[in-house]
Amino acid sequence: SLTGSPVTLTILQNWVPRVSHYFDKEHYTYVGHQIVIQESIEHFGAVVWPGALALSQYLESNQEQFNLKDKKVLEIGAGTGLLSIVACILGAHVTATDLPEVLENLSYNISRNTQNLNTHKPEVRKLVWGEGLNEDFPVSTYHYDFILATDVVYHHTALDPLLATMVYFCKPGTVLLWANKFRFSTDYEFLEKVCNTFNTTILAEFPESNVKLLKATAREN
Repeated sequence: SLTGSPVTLTILQNWVPRVSHYFDKEHYTYVGHQIVIQESIEHFGAVVWPGALALSQYLESNQEQFNLKDKKVLEIGAGTGLLSIVACILGAHVTATDLPEVLENLSYNISRNTQNLNTHKPEVRKLVWGEGLNEDFPVSTYHYDFILATDVVYHHTALDPLLATMVYFCKPGTVLLWANKFRFSTDYEFLEKVCNTFNTTILAEFPESNVKLLKATAREN
């Protein structure tokens, strides 16, 4: 089920795809804080993609609607950590997760951008979609108010494990916010699966970037 009349927005901070293989630093400003992100083209997860910019901007502009202060927030596919850093600045208890090969750069970015903040200390953890969820994040212990995901859908084969991971964490009372650049037919097929699984609303669209931002909640049985 898909509802809502999305607002049309523009990403205000530039996203420039990199063609070089060396580490590069990008500078962003959200919630009055300058954020410096180290990137690497060697991993998809070590580059800032437009969905992260879109959701960071949306959370900054809609703090009354989505108040993250003192909320438990899980980011799946955190990549460079930009969105998790923004959530931390907004006062959330943040757990940023990604694949093992991304964690070093992710941890570096989150540490350097949050160490001087008077906020909850963020946590960085390994999460392989669909694997070891019950062991690493038992339901009896872990409940999140918000699940954040940006540009987690692209040309890869882990879409079913990704959906299973979203379902696992998006319990009643949890809000999933997912922003994605739509490129391929498989992206729209995944969107259809999300709409068939959750109560889903399109909050915003960023036409110049082909980014859609969705809110999803668990269906009541």
